[in-house]
Amino acid sequence: MPPTPNPPLHSQTPADLLTPSLAFSPQMLWLLLLTLPCLGGSVPGNPEPGVGRELVGIVGGCDVSARRYPWQVSLRFYSMEKGLWEHICGGSLIHPEWVLTAAHCLEPEELEACAFRVQVGQLRLYEDDQPTKVVEIVRHPRYNKSLSAQGGADIALLKLDAPVPLSELVHPVSLPPASLDVPSGKTCWVTGWGDIGRGEPLPWPLSLREVRVKVRSNVLCNQIYCRRFPSNHTEPSEQLIKDDMLCAGDGNHGSCLGDTGGPLVCRWNCTWVQVGVVSWGTFCGHSDVPGVYARVMSYMSWIHQHVRPFPGAAGAFT
Repeated sequence: MPPTPNPPLHSQTPADLLTPSLAFSPQMLWLLLLTLPCLGGSVPGNPEPGVGRELVGIVGGCDVSARRYPWQVSLRFYSMEKGLWEHICGGSLIHPEWVLTAAHCLEPEELEACAFRVQVGQLRLYEDDQPTKVVEIVRHPRYNKSLSAQGGADIALLKLDAPVPLSELVHPVSLPPASLDVPSGKTCWVTGWGDIGRGEPLPWPLSLREVRVKVRSNVLCNQIYCRRFPSNHTEPSEQLIKDDMLCAGDGNHGSCLGDTGGPLVCRWNCTWVQVGVVSWGTFCGHSDVPGVYARVMSYMSWIHQHVRPFPGAAGAFT
């Protein structure tokens, strides 16, 4: 398997979130990190301008109105250093009580559901924050934490502690039938907060951004990755892009590190349908390398094992 220049993980590890002034042993610090968000602490207020800008990004995109993507959510993890629930990944509301995101956003597995929060209905990060508690994490059983996103099955569900009130700013996205085939060349959209280019943080006020991308065939995508990132363990015929993955965009338009977990949506029969979950990729804003997404169609039966279909999820507020 070839090395991936940009790993699909958060730009900060749990150890990075610890303030160095704390005089605890590493074991005590780790235990504190795992349990602190679960002890019922108060939700922090809005941060100062510039806080949290380094974690996510959309390359080549534009600012949008929140009502265009009312299913977009921000996945949060408590930063002891900054004293706030910090954005780490994107996600999508697929039911008033359920969020779809990437499994690798929820590592390490030792973290409990109460270590995370979900913010819905937000256009600018940290503006009028009211994060919702997560009470259950359902990772796909085939997800391999040692392989991370590149191993496939990079998909997970989060159950919220209560249904979120729906409005023109908060509304579930439609999910596709398992039989849906997204053709190469189909125009779709990906959304998120953060870097607008490699090393270029999203400027304040940290507004949600969108970018239009075209779907690329898995065969072509596999050829691109094998050619650009060869290794001693990569044969020309090796399938790096698995059947449960979908490719879209190029180096100049697409998702970036930390957008992971967010939705890739396409317009079908006047309805927005989520076909992908931002999973992994390579250099943001460089060359013709597309981003790689978890193919939602491959996991519809698994999703329905846990989440009842929500008949109102038709992208009504567009």
